[in-house]
Amino acid sequence: MAKPRIVCVVGTRPEAIKVAPVVQELRRFGDVDTFLVSTGQHREMLTQSLAAFGLKPDEDLGIMQHGQTLAQVTARAIEGLDGILAKHEPQMVLAQGDTTTTFVAALNSFYRQIPFGHLEAGLRTETISNPFPEEFNRRAASLVANLHFPPTQWSADNLLKEGHPADSIFVTGNTGIDAVLQMGSKTESEWFPEWTGRIVLLTTHRRENWGGPQRQIAHAALRLLDDFEDVLLVVPMHKNPAVRETLTGVLGNHPRARLTEPPDYGDFVPLMKRSHLILSDSGGVQEEAPAFGIPVLVLRDTTERPEGCEAGTAKLVGTEENRIYTEAHVLLSNDHAHRMMAQAVSPYGDGKASARIRYIVLQRLGIDSPEVPMWT
Repeated sequence: MAKPRIVCVVGTRPEAIKVAPVVQELRRFGDVDTFLVSTGQHREMLTQSLAAFGLKPDEDLGIMQHGQTLAQVTARAIEGLDGILAKHEPQMVLAQGDTTTTFVAALNSFYRQIPFGHLEAGLRTETISNPFPEEFNRRAASLVANLHFPPTQWSADNLLKEGHPADSIFVTGNTGIDAVLQMGSKTESEWFPEWTGRIVLLTTHRRENWGGPQRQIAHAALRLLDDFEDVLLVVPMHKNPAVRETLTGVLGNHPRARLTEPPDYGDFVPLMKRSHLILSDSGGVQEEAPAFGIPVLVLRDTTERPEGCEAGTAKLVGTEENRIYTEAHVLLSNDHAHRMMAQAVSPYGDGKASARIRYIVLQRLGIDSPEVPMWT
């Protein structure tokens, strides 16, 4: 008798990082075949991230083309993934978060009537167009998901309010915490050993921040460099040319600004741990940095991760130059304010989310495996 098959779908670096520990968990048990499929949207960064976990895609759709629209990405992903599902005939499809890849995985699973499990389900903002298109993607995925894996009770409550059955919702913690703790336990890369001062890490890549907002972010960072001579600003730049042009234009000539290529995930985690403060519009960084006691100022006007702000590990500051500068200045000049954020308890998980997901998924497929208590 053939083993049950699970297809896990990823398209971007953040997805790869958060799905990787789930794939590892599923592959620990011999009674299921787990296939890792990449849509190839951000192939280089995705491949690097998976390699940090000893993984590589079993299938790569290679859908990325220069200058294509969201509609073209979606159409190519739908067609490519449909062929994968026809080929493997899985009993379950898993995808994470809020990308176009996740939306397509959910839609194709629905079309073929294959049970779909949504990792990191239930995150919400107040409007379907912010962030764009991520808020639509995650809401649409929830509509057809058979299993919802929200990271926190807040995200689970969002799903319950929308009418999803309680017996389809399992609070697991966030698999990103599993990933970051796994990487953090390994031998660390040494970042800027010659620098004895503090490091401020800046990551900004979200579509809604391109252009004017990103320029304001960069100018705020420039002012911080002028005020604090013991600060080195490290800026791993997204591959998108629009992002690079803005950041390089504002920060490229400052002697204490290091504009770098995006590091492998195994190297990025030690960089976070080395940092004194992080400025970021990344959802993953909002979750990961508090695991190491690093305060995060969130460069967005809304967040689908309010738990960190409520716990005090992160603060939503938007993209206006003066607000970013003022909030960061406080944390760089006031030890008590920094310590209060650094010592706040992360609400995002205990490093066992992937094991919980593995248990629920295999249980639904009729396969026994060790149970892990749900995250509270």
